[in-house]
Amino acid sequence: MVQKNPETGNHPGLDAEQLFALAPHLRELLKGVHQIELENFAMEIGDLELFIPTTAASPGITQPGQAGGIPVAPVKPSALIQEAYIPAEYSFPGKIREVQLGATRAEGGSRSHSVTIGGSTTPAYFDPARPPAHPAVISLDVFDMPVQLPKVLKENVADVMNDPAEWARMNVNKFGADVITIHLMSTDPLFANASAATAVKTVESILQAVDVPLIIGGCGDPKKDAEVFSAVAEMADGERLLINSVTLDMAQAKTLERVATAARDHGHALLAFTGLDLNNAKELNRRLYEYIPPEQIVMDLTTVALGYGLEYSFTIHERARYAALMGDTELAHPTISAATNAWAAREAWMKMAPEYGTRELRGPVWETVNALTLLLAGVDLFLMMHPAAVLTLRDLIPKLSRNGTAHPEQIADWVWVRI
Repeated sequence: MVQKNPETGNHPGLDAEQLFALAPHLRELLKGVHQIELENFAMEIGDLELFIPTTAASPGITQPGQAGGIPVAPVKPSALIQEAYIPAEYSFPGKIREVQLGATRAEGGSRSHSVTIGGSTTPAYFDPARPPAHPAVISLDVFDMPVQLPKVLKENVADVMNDPAEWARMNVNKFGADVITIHLMSTDPLFANASAATAVKTVESILQAVDVPLIIGGCGDPKKDAEVFSAVAEMADGERLLINSVTLDMAQAKTLERVATAARDHGHALLAFTGLDLNNAKELNRRLYEYIPPEQIVMDLTTVALGYGLEYSFTIHERARYAALMGDTELAHPTISAATNAWAAREAWMKMAPEYGTRELRGPVWETVNALTLLLAGVDLFLMMHPAAVLTLRDLIPKLSRNGTAHPEQIADWVWVRI
């Protein structure tokens, strides 16, 4: 036992030998003790070294990177960790409606074949095992009057620009168009103000020149388009044309009912055009449901050129597709994109510094990027013009839908690549 100092009441200092002698007794006394409270305690320290372990360890267990408590260098991995992939199970409550364009003789028309767009049950290219119900369709443009075109576009069609029927024939036979879009620009009251009867003759000549489905584009004037569309719909009874387009402006001009009724009575489909606003798209569709079955409606949500808001077009199309798949029936319609709007960007056709490349290449690339971007958003039908852009998109569509075979042994070739 250690005696107290009678003058101070404190224990005298202990030397190292005495402390070591007390250690076994203290250890025996502290067995099972989890907390010690010291009173009147003082400690004089010189250098203090603290060791804080980074992970908790049980006594007698060697930590990773240690051998018997001595740190060792980590071993460099010699192979990738093998992990199984189990695809997630999923389903969407909604489905995009299918719309048929063109009618064969057996169906009451004169086309050699029809095309069907829509039918998707998942977001675009969401799962290689569940590709789109129908591959995207490409339509090439034709105008019923000479129009101003960039030189890069004009040089491909210069010989046929004065003959819409020949222009359509070349687009099918030479460039492989699935569908032909005829823009009846001459009917615009601000241009030639051609009559509805003249427009009917133009469409009739194209129906005789090619045997693919047709899209009939108007001039944008609500009253004149209603007159022209009604006349064309009656002439082409049973051909399953796509009337391009009907708008909310027609509703205000009180001509929407006339066009929708003509399309219904003569077996055609309608393209509902709105400007980057899903609320307007839903409103227009609701109005059309009063006159025509939903299976005869296609949506145009507007395509903006690359560099001028293409990302907003992508967002609108993607939002519409997800809403439809989640059960919004007012948006459950196939969509169309005017990829030709890419040429509205001056960067697609104007002369620029050499580092931007030649416009002969830059223009088709601009149109291709426009089309490919909205293809990934789920667009079902594209209006296009440049043959190179058409060939590129046509090559990419089946590749995106192909369900290939994976080669896991080759993964390291790109995982370890040094750039």
